[in-house]
Amino acid sequence: MNRPSRTTYALFVLFAINTMNFYDRLIPGAVGELIKHEWSLSDTALGFLGTAFILLYAVVGVPLGRFADRHNRSRILAIGVFAWSLLTAASGLARNFWQMVGLRLAVGVGEATCAPASSSLIGDLFPATARARAMAVFMMGLPVGNALSYAISGRVAHQFGWQSAFYIALLPGVACAVGAFFIVEPRRGGTELHQVGAQRRHGSPYFLVLSIPTMWWIILSGALHNFNMYALGSFLVPFLMRYHGAELQHATDLAAAMYGLAGIPGLLVGGFLGDRIIRVRRNGRMLVATVAIVLSVPLMILALGRPPRDLIGFSLLLGLGCLTMYTYYSTVYSTIQDVIEPSLRGTAMALYFMAMYLLGAVLGPLGLGVISDFFTRRAAIAGGVDLTGLQGAELVRALIPFSPQGTHTAMYVVPLVGAALAAVLFAGSRTVTGDAERLERWMRDSASASHEHAVATNR
Repeated sequence: MNRPSRTTYALFVLFAINTMNFYDRLIPGAVGELIKHEWSLSDTALGFLGTAFILLYAVVGVPLGRFADRHNRSRILAIGVFAWSLLTAASGLARNFWQMVGLRLAVGVGEATCAPASSSLIGDLFPATARARAMAVFMMGLPVGNALSYAISGRVAHQFGWQSAFYIALLPGVACAVGAFFIVEPRRGGTELHQVGAQRRHGSPYFLVLSIPTMWWIILSGALHNFNMYALGSFLVPFLMRYHGAELQHATDLAAAMYGLAGIPGLLVGGFLGDRIIRVRRNGRMLVATVAIVLSVPLMILALGRPPRDLIGFSLLLGLGCLTMYTYYSTVYSTIQDVIEPSLRGTAMALYFMAMYLLGAVLGPLGLGVISDFFTRRAAIAGGVDLTGLQGAELVRALIPFSPQGTHTAMYVVPLVGAALAAVLFAGSRTVTGDAERLERWMRDSASASHEHAVATNR
Protein backbone atom coordinates (compact mmCIF):
# COMPACT_ATOMS: atom_id res chain seq x y z
CA MET A 1 0.00 0.00 0.00
CA ASN A 2 1.42 3.42 -0.94
CA ARG A 3 1.33 6.32 1.50
CA PRO A 4 -1.93 7.97 0.24
CA SER A 5 -3.67 4.59 0.39
CA ARG A 6 -2.30 3.91 3.89
CA THR A 7 -3.46 7.35 5.03
CA THR A 8 -6.95 6.88 3.57
CA TYR A 9 -7.23 3.42 5.11
CA ALA A 10 -6.09 4.70 8.51
CA LEU A 11 -8.57 7.59 8.48
CA PHE A 12 -11.43 5.27 7.48
CA VAL A 13 -10.61 2.84 10.30
CA LEU A 14 -10.31 5.69 12.81
CA PHE A 15 -13.71 6.98 11.67
CA ALA A 16 -15.21 3.50 12.12
CA ILE A 17 -13.68 3.15 15.60
CA ASN A 18 -15.00 6.56 16.62
CA THR A 19 -18.42 5.59 15.29
CA MET A 20 -18.48 2.55 17.58
CA ASN A 21 -17.05 4.67 20.39
CA PHE A 22 -20.13 6.91 20.37
CA TYR A 23 -22.56 4.17 19.35
CA ASP A 24 -21.73 2.13 22.43
CA ARG A 25 -21.81 4.97 24.92
CA LEU A 26 -25.23 6.25 23.74
CA ILE A 27 -27.12 2.95 24.03
CA PRO A 28 -28.27 3.77 27.61
CA GLY A 29 -29.62 7.09 26.32
CA ALA A 30 -31.56 5.35 23.55
CA VAL A 31 -33.17 2.69 25.77
CA GLY A 32 -33.04 4.59 29.07
CA GLU A 33 -36.78 5.13 29.36
CA LEU A 34 -37.35 1.35 29.24
CA ILE A 35 -34.65 0.76 31.88
CA LYS A 36 -36.12 3.54 34.04
CA HIS A 37 -39.54 1.90 34.15
CA GLU A 38 -38.25 -1.68 34.57
CA TRP A 39 -36.00 -0.77 37.51
CA SER A 40 -38.12 2.16 38.84
CA LEU A 41 -35.29 4.71 38.54
CA SER A 42 -35.38 8.44 39.17
CA ASP A 43 -34.11 10.85 36.49
CA THR A 44 -31.03 11.39 38.64
CA ALA A 45 -30.24 7.66 38.51
CA LEU A 46 -31.05 7.56 34.78
CA GLY A 47 -28.65 10.45 34.20
CA PHE A 48 -25.95 8.66 36.19
CA LEU A 49 -26.25 5.62 33.92
CA GLY A 50 -25.49 7.90 30.97
CA THR A 51 -22.22 9.04 32.52
CA ALA A 52 -21.05 6.14 34.69
CA PHE A 53 -18.41 5.07 32.16
CA ILE A 54 -16.93 8.58 32.13
CA LEU A 55 -15.69 8.43 35.72
CA LEU A 56 -12.95 5.93 34.84
CA TYR A 57 -12.73 7.07 31.21
CA ALA A 58 -11.49 10.51 32.21
CA VAL A 59 -8.97 9.41 34.84
CA VAL A 60 -7.52 6.43 32.96
CA GLY A 61 -7.23 8.54 29.81
CA VAL A 62 -4.31 10.56 31.19
CA PRO A 63 -1.80 7.69 31.61
CA LEU A 64 -3.11 6.19 28.35
CA GLY A 65 -2.39 9.51 26.64
CA ARG A 66 1.23 9.39 27.80
CA PHE A 67 1.35 5.73 26.73
CA ALA A 68 0.13 6.74 23.25
CA ASP A 69 2.92 9.34 23.01
CA ARG A 70 5.54 6.61 23.55
CA HIS A 71 4.17 3.40 22.03
CA ASN A 72 2.44 1.96 18.97
CA ARG A 73 -0.89 3.74 18.72
CA SER A 74 -2.60 1.32 16.33
CA ARG A 75 -2.01 -1.57 18.74
CA ILE A 76 -3.36 0.48 21.65
CA LEU A 77 -6.52 1.17 19.64
CA ALA A 78 -6.95 -2.46 18.62
CA ILE A 79 -6.83 -3.67 22.22
CA GLY A 80 -9.03 -0.83 23.48
CA VAL A 81 -11.87 -1.22 20.97
CA PHE A 82 -11.97 -4.98 21.45
CA ALA A 83 -12.19 -4.59 25.24
CA TRP A 84 -14.92 -1.96 25.26
CA SER A 85 -17.01 -3.82 22.66
CA LEU A 86 -16.93 -6.98 24.77
CA LEU A 87 -17.91 -5.04 27.89
CA THR A 88 -20.71 -3.20 26.07
CA ALA A 89 -22.23 -6.53 25.05
CA ALA A 90 -21.88 -7.71 28.67
CA SER A 91 -23.92 -4.68 29.79
CA GLY A 92 -26.99 -6.44 28.43
CA LEU A 93 -26.52 -9.08 31.12
CA ALA A 94 -26.97 -6.56 33.96
CA ARG A 95 -29.91 -7.42 36.21
CA ASN A 96 -29.97 -4.32 38.41
CA PHE A 97 -28.82 -0.70 38.52
CA TRP A 98 -25.49 -1.26 40.26
CA GLN A 99 -24.46 -4.12 37.98
CA MET A 100 -25.06 -1.81 35.02
CA VAL A 101 -23.04 0.97 36.68
CA GLY A 102 -20.10 -1.40 37.21
CA LEU A 103 -20.13 -2.59 33.59
CA ARG A 104 -20.40 0.97 32.23
CA LEU A 105 -17.42 1.99 34.38
CA ALA A 106 -15.42 -0.85 32.80
CA VAL A 107 -16.50 0.22 29.30
CA GLY A 108 -14.96 3.61 30.03
CA VAL A 109 -11.50 2.09 30.54
CA GLY A 110 -11.53 0.65 27.01
CA GLU A 111 -12.99 3.78 25.40
CA ALA A 112 -10.28 5.92 27.02
CA THR A 113 -7.82 4.61 24.41
CA CYS A 114 -9.69 6.15 21.48
CA ALA A 115 -9.24 9.92 21.58
CA PRO A 116 -5.54 10.27 22.60
CA ALA A 117 -4.24 7.61 20.20
CA SER A 118 -6.52 8.61 17.29
CA SER A 119 -5.89 12.36 17.49
CA SER A 120 -2.14 11.76 17.79
CA LEU A 121 -2.25 9.56 14.68
CA ILE A 122 -4.18 12.19 12.72
CA GLY A 123 -1.61 14.82 13.67
CA ASP A 124 1.13 12.67 12.15
CA LEU A 125 -0.88 11.56 9.10
CA PHE A 126 -2.00 15.01 7.87
CA PRO A 127 -0.28 18.41 7.55
CA ALA A 128 -1.61 21.42 9.44
CA THR A 129 -3.51 22.77 6.40
CA ALA A 130 -5.56 19.56 6.11
CA ARG A 131 -6.06 18.60 9.75
CA ALA A 132 -9.43 20.26 10.31
CA ARG A 133 -10.91 18.30 7.39
CA ALA A 134 -9.27 15.07 8.57
CA MET A 135 -10.52 15.73 12.09
CA ALA A 136 -13.98 16.41 10.65
CA VAL A 137 -13.97 12.97 8.99
CA PHE A 138 -12.79 11.31 12.22
CA MET A 139 -15.32 13.18 14.33
CA MET A 140 -18.07 12.31 11.86
CA GLY A 141 -18.09 9.10 13.87
CA LEU A 142 -19.83 11.15 16.59
CA PRO A 143 -23.05 12.03 14.69
CA VAL A 144 -23.03 8.79 12.69
CA GLY A 145 -22.51 6.71 15.85
CA ASN A 146 -25.19 8.69 17.69
CA ALA A 147 -27.66 8.34 14.81
CA LEU A 148 -27.04 4.61 14.40
CA SER A 149 -27.23 4.03 18.15
CA TYR A 150 -30.59 5.77 18.45
CA ALA A 151 -32.06 4.20 15.30
CA ILE A 152 -30.80 0.64 15.79
CA SER A 153 -31.09 0.48 19.58
CA GLY A 154 -34.65 1.80 19.49
CA ARG A 155 -35.76 -0.77 16.92
CA VAL A 156 -33.96 -3.68 18.57
CA ALA A 157 -35.28 -2.74 22.03
CA HIS A 158 -38.81 -2.44 20.66
CA GLN A 159 -38.66 -5.91 19.09
CA PHE A 160 -36.44 -7.92 21.45
CA GLY A 161 -36.03 -5.93 24.68
CA TRP A 162 -33.44 -3.38 25.78
CA GLN A 163 -30.81 -6.02 26.65
CA SER A 164 -30.45 -7.02 22.98
CA ALA A 165 -29.51 -3.43 22.08
CA PHE A 166 -26.23 -3.97 23.95
CA TYR A 167 -25.52 -7.43 22.51
CA ILE A 168 -25.44 -6.39 18.85
CA ALA A 169 -22.56 -3.95 19.41
CA LEU A 170 -20.03 -6.77 19.75
CA LEU A 171 -19.40 -7.89 16.14
CA PRO A 172 -18.80 -4.44 14.54
CA GLY A 173 -16.52 -3.59 17.46
CA VAL A 174 -14.40 -6.71 16.87
CA ALA A 175 -14.19 -5.81 13.14
CA CYS A 176 -12.87 -2.34 14.07
CA ALA A 177 -10.27 -3.89 16.38
CA VAL A 178 -8.97 -6.03 13.51
CA GLY A 179 -8.88 -2.98 11.24
CA ALA A 180 -6.87 -0.98 13.78
CA PHE A 181 -4.29 -3.75 14.05
CA PHE A 182 -3.31 -3.19 10.39
CA ILE A 183 -2.86 0.60 10.54
CA VAL A 184 0.76 1.43 9.66
CA GLU A 185 2.24 3.57 12.44
CA PRO A 186 3.35 6.96 10.96
CA ARG A 187 6.54 8.73 11.99
CA ARG A 188 5.92 11.27 14.75
CA GLY A 189 6.11 14.83 13.45
CA GLY A 190 6.47 13.57 9.87
CA THR A 191 3.90 16.01 8.43
CA GLU A 192 5.23 19.13 10.14
CA LEU A 193 6.89 21.96 8.23
CA HIS A 194 9.78 21.79 10.69
CA GLN A 195 10.90 18.21 11.30
CA VAL A 196 11.27 17.85 15.08
CA GLY A 197 10.39 14.15 15.24
CA ALA A 198 9.80 13.00 18.81
CA GLN A 199 11.53 16.04 20.37
CA ARG A 200 9.68 18.09 22.94
CA ARG A 201 10.42 20.97 25.24
CA HIS A 202 12.15 20.19 28.53
CA GLY A 203 10.05 19.70 31.63
CA SER A 204 7.00 17.84 32.86
CA PRO A 205 4.75 16.94 29.89
CA TYR A 206 1.67 17.85 31.90
CA PHE A 207 3.07 21.22 32.94
CA LEU A 208 4.13 21.94 29.36
CA VAL A 209 0.62 21.35 28.08
CA LEU A 210 -0.97 23.42 30.83
CA SER A 211 1.55 26.25 30.37
CA ILE A 212 -0.16 27.13 27.07
CA PRO A 213 -2.93 29.73 27.68
CA THR A 214 -5.07 28.50 24.77
CA MET A 215 -5.24 25.02 26.31
CA TRP A 216 -6.94 26.41 29.42
CA TRP A 217 -9.66 28.04 27.32
CA ILE A 218 -10.04 24.89 25.23
CA ILE A 219 -10.30 22.70 28.34
CA LEU A 220 -12.98 24.97 29.82
CA SER A 221 -14.83 25.04 26.50
CA GLY A 222 -14.75 21.23 26.38
CA ALA A 223 -16.35 20.99 29.81
CA LEU A 224 -19.18 23.33 28.81
CA HIS A 225 -19.73 21.75 25.39
CA ASN A 226 -19.73 18.22 26.77
CA PHE A 227 -22.19 19.22 29.48
CA ASN A 228 -24.65 20.13 26.75
CA MET A 229 -23.96 17.26 24.37
CA TYR A 230 -24.21 14.56 27.04
CA ALA A 231 -27.24 16.15 28.68
CA LEU A 232 -29.00 16.08 25.30
CA GLY A 233 -27.74 12.58 24.55
CA SER A 234 -29.21 11.18 27.74
CA PHE A 235 -32.52 13.07 27.88
CA LEU A 236 -33.53 13.87 24.30
CA VAL A 237 -35.42 10.58 23.82
CA PRO A 238 -37.12 10.74 27.25
CA PHE A 239 -38.06 14.38 26.52
CA LEU A 240 -39.60 13.47 23.16
CA MET A 241 -41.58 10.65 24.79
CA ARG A 242 -42.73 12.61 27.83
CA TYR A 243 -43.34 16.15 26.52
CA HIS A 244 -44.16 15.50 22.87
CA GLY A 245 -45.86 12.12 23.29
CA ALA A 246 -43.66 10.18 20.84
CA GLU A 247 -43.45 6.39 20.96
CA LEU A 248 -40.00 4.86 21.61
CA GLN A 249 -39.17 4.00 17.99
CA HIS A 250 -40.42 7.36 16.69
CA ALA A 251 -38.49 9.19 19.40
CA THR A 252 -35.23 7.37 18.66
CA ASP A 253 -35.64 7.98 14.91
CA LEU A 254 -36.14 11.71 15.50
CA ALA A 255 -33.19 11.83 17.89
CA ALA A 256 -31.06 10.01 15.31
CA ALA A 257 -31.83 12.76 12.79
CA MET A 258 -31.53 15.75 15.15
CA TYR A 259 -28.70 14.74 17.43
CA GLY A 260 -26.93 12.47 14.95
CA LEU A 261 -27.28 13.10 11.22
CA ALA A 262 -27.65 16.87 11.58
CA GLY A 263 -24.10 16.93 12.91
CA ILE A 264 -22.57 15.68 9.64
CA PRO A 265 -22.94 18.95 7.69
CA GLY A 266 -21.86 20.85 10.81
CA LEU A 267 -18.62 18.88 11.02
CA LEU A 268 -17.92 19.14 7.28
CA VAL A 269 -18.62 22.88 7.10
CA GLY A 270 -16.53 23.44 10.23
CA GLY A 271 -13.64 21.45 8.77
CA PHE A 272 -13.81 23.24 5.42
CA LEU A 273 -14.02 26.73 6.95
CA GLY A 274 -11.38 25.89 9.56
CA ASP A 275 -8.79 24.85 6.95
CA ARG A 276 -9.59 27.82 4.70
CA ILE A 277 -9.52 30.50 7.36
CA ILE A 278 -6.34 29.23 9.06
CA ARG A 279 -4.41 30.37 5.97
CA VAL A 280 -5.28 34.00 6.63
CA ARG A 281 -6.05 34.07 10.40
CA ARG A 282 -4.18 31.94 12.93
CA ASN A 283 -7.16 32.17 15.31
CA GLY A 284 -9.73 31.53 12.58
CA ARG A 285 -10.76 28.06 13.73
CA MET A 286 -11.71 29.31 17.18
CA LEU A 287 -13.64 32.22 15.65
CA VAL A 288 -15.63 29.83 13.44
CA ALA A 289 -16.47 27.77 16.54
CA THR A 290 -17.52 30.91 18.44
CA VAL A 291 -19.92 32.10 15.72
CA ALA A 292 -21.44 28.62 15.38
CA ILE A 293 -22.16 28.30 19.12
CA VAL A 294 -23.62 31.83 19.20
CA LEU A 295 -26.07 30.74 16.48
CA SER A 296 -27.01 27.57 18.37
CA VAL A 297 -28.29 29.40 21.47
CA PRO A 298 -31.42 31.08 19.99
CA LEU A 299 -32.16 27.95 17.94
CA MET A 300 -32.25 25.86 21.13
CA ILE A 301 -34.46 28.40 22.91
CA LEU A 302 -36.89 28.51 19.99
CA ALA A 303 -36.98 24.69 19.85
CA LEU A 304 -37.84 24.39 23.54
CA GLY A 305 -40.47 27.08 23.12
CA ARG A 306 -42.53 24.90 20.78
CA PRO A 307 -45.80 23.64 22.33
CA PRO A 308 -46.30 19.99 23.36
CA ARG A 309 -46.63 17.49 20.47
CA ASP A 310 -45.24 19.96 17.90
CA LEU A 311 -42.66 17.39 16.81
CA ILE A 312 -42.00 18.98 13.41
CA GLY A 313 -41.23 22.46 14.72
CA PHE A 314 -39.15 21.15 17.61
CA SER A 315 -37.19 18.73 15.42
CA LEU A 316 -36.33 21.32 12.75
CA LEU A 317 -35.14 23.93 15.23
CA LEU A 318 -33.23 21.53 17.49
CA GLY A 319 -31.69 19.84 14.46
CA LEU A 320 -30.34 23.19 13.24
CA GLY A 321 -29.08 23.92 16.74
CA CYS A 322 -27.21 20.59 16.87
CA LEU A 323 -25.80 21.20 13.36
CA THR A 324 -24.12 24.41 14.53
CA MET A 325 -22.92 22.78 17.78
CA TYR A 326 -21.06 20.04 15.88
CA THR A 327 -18.71 22.54 14.21
CA TYR A 328 -16.97 22.65 17.60
CA TYR A 329 -15.26 19.31 17.05
CA SER A 330 -13.57 19.91 13.70
CA THR A 331 -12.42 23.42 14.63
CA VAL A 332 -11.42 23.19 18.30
CA TYR A 333 -9.87 19.70 18.14
CA SER A 334 -7.63 20.77 15.24
CA THR A 335 -6.66 23.92 17.16
CA ILE A 336 -5.06 21.68 19.80
CA GLN A 337 -2.77 20.33 17.07
CA ASP A 338 -1.83 23.93 16.18
CA VAL A 339 -0.44 24.78 19.62
CA ILE A 340 1.05 21.44 20.81
CA GLU A 341 4.21 19.71 19.52
CA PRO A 342 3.76 16.23 17.98
CA SER A 343 5.21 14.24 20.90
CA LEU A 344 2.77 15.79 23.40
CA ARG A 345 -0.48 15.59 21.45
CA GLY A 346 -1.67 12.37 23.05
CA THR A 347 -0.98 13.83 26.49
CA ALA A 348 -2.74 17.09 25.58
CA MET A 349 -5.85 15.28 24.36
CA ALA A 350 -5.90 13.08 27.46
CA LEU A 351 -5.74 16.08 29.82
CA TYR A 352 -8.37 17.88 27.76
CA PHE A 353 -10.64 14.83 27.80
CA MET A 354 -10.17 14.26 31.53
CA ALA A 355 -11.28 17.79 32.35
CA MET A 356 -14.10 18.03 29.85
CA TYR A 357 -15.54 14.65 30.83
CA LEU A 358 -15.23 15.00 34.61
CA LEU A 359 -16.47 18.61 34.57
CA GLY A 360 -18.84 18.36 31.61
CA ALA A 361 -19.95 14.93 30.50
CA VAL A 362 -20.41 13.63 34.06
CA LEU A 363 -22.29 16.73 35.19
CA GLY A 364 -24.43 17.05 32.04
CA PRO A 365 -26.74 14.01 32.30
CA LEU A 366 -26.49 13.86 36.09
CA GLY A 367 -27.08 17.60 36.46
CA LEU A 368 -29.99 17.66 34.04
CA GLY A 369 -31.46 14.64 35.83
CA VAL A 370 -31.22 16.37 39.21
CA ILE A 371 -32.77 19.56 37.80
CA SER A 372 -35.53 17.54 36.12
CA ASP A 373 -36.32 15.74 39.39
CA PHE A 374 -36.39 19.09 41.23
CA PHE A 375 -38.87 20.73 38.84
CA THR A 376 -40.93 17.53 38.59
CA ARG A 377 -41.31 17.45 42.38
CA ARG A 378 -42.19 21.15 42.39
CA ALA A 379 -44.85 20.61 39.72
CA ALA A 380 -46.30 17.69 41.67
CA ILE A 381 -46.50 19.70 44.90
CA ALA A 382 -48.07 22.62 43.00
CA GLY A 383 -50.59 20.14 41.60
CA GLY A 384 -51.66 19.13 45.12
CA VAL A 385 -49.81 15.81 45.38
CA ASP A 386 -48.63 14.88 48.88
CA LEU A 387 -45.19 13.28 48.54
CA THR A 388 -44.63 12.85 52.27
CA GLY A 389 -43.27 9.40 53.10
CA LEU A 390 -43.11 8.25 49.48
CA GLN A 391 -39.87 6.52 48.45
CA GLY A 392 -38.43 4.35 45.68
CA ALA A 393 -40.77 2.95 43.08
CA GLU A 394 -43.82 4.45 44.81
CA LEU A 395 -42.35 7.96 44.56
CA VAL A 396 -41.34 7.47 40.92
CA ARG A 397 -44.87 6.39 40.00
CA ALA A 398 -46.39 9.40 41.78
CA LEU A 399 -44.13 11.80 39.87
CA ILE A 400 -44.60 10.30 36.37
CA PRO A 401 -47.57 12.57 35.42
CA PHE A 402 -45.46 15.65 36.19
CA SER A 403 -42.22 14.55 34.50
CA PRO A 404 -43.02 16.21 31.13
CA GLN A 405 -43.16 19.63 32.78
CA GLY A 406 -40.08 19.03 34.93
CA THR A 407 -37.94 17.74 32.06
CA HIS A 408 -39.04 20.59 29.78
CA THR A 409 -38.03 23.24 32.31
CA ALA A 410 -34.70 21.52 32.97
CA MET A 411 -33.81 21.45 29.26
CA TYR A 412 -33.42 25.26 29.23
CA VAL A 413 -30.07 24.78 30.95
CA VAL A 414 -28.64 23.78 27.53
CA PRO A 415 -28.88 27.21 25.82
CA LEU A 416 -27.77 28.87 29.07
CA VAL A 417 -24.56 26.83 29.10
CA GLY A 418 -24.21 27.43 25.35
CA ALA A 419 -24.04 31.20 25.92
CA ALA A 420 -21.19 30.70 28.42
CA LEU A 421 -19.43 28.40 25.93
CA ALA A 422 -19.49 31.06 23.20
CA ALA A 423 -17.81 33.55 25.55
CA VAL A 424 -15.08 31.05 26.46
CA LEU A 425 -14.36 30.21 22.80
CA PHE A 426 -14.04 33.90 21.96
CA ALA A 427 -11.60 34.36 24.84
CA GLY A 428 -9.59 31.41 23.50
CA SER A 429 -9.45 32.97 20.05
CA ARG A 430 -7.50 35.89 21.58
CA THR A 431 -4.59 33.65 22.69
CA VAL A 432 -4.26 31.17 19.79
CA THR A 433 -2.10 33.32 17.52
CA GLY A 434 0.60 33.92 20.12
CA ASP A 435 0.70 30.28 21.21
CA ALA A 436 0.88 28.98 17.62
CA GLU A 437 3.69 31.37 16.76
CA ARG A 438 5.68 30.36 19.85
CA LEU A 439 5.33 26.69 18.92
CA GLU A 440 6.42 27.38 15.35
CA ARG A 441 9.52 29.26 16.53
CA TRP A 442 10.46 26.41 18.87
CA MET A 443 9.97 23.79 16.14
CA ARG A 444 12.00 25.84 13.66
CA ASP A 445 14.85 26.33 16.12
CA SER A 446 14.80 22.66 17.21
CA ALA A 447 14.78 21.40 13.62
CA SER A 448 17.66 23.73 12.76
CA ALA A 449 19.69 22.61 15.80
CA SER A 450 19.10 18.94 14.94
CA HIS A 451 20.22 19.53 11.38
CA GLU A 452 23.41 21.31 12.48
CA HIS A 453 24.16 18.50 14.94
CA ALA A 454 23.67 15.90 12.24
CA VAL A 455 25.98 17.77 9.87
CA ALA A 456 28.66 18.14 12.57
CA THR A 457 28.40 14.44 13.44
CA ASN A 458 28.88 13.34 9.81
CA ARG A 459 32.02 15.40 9.25
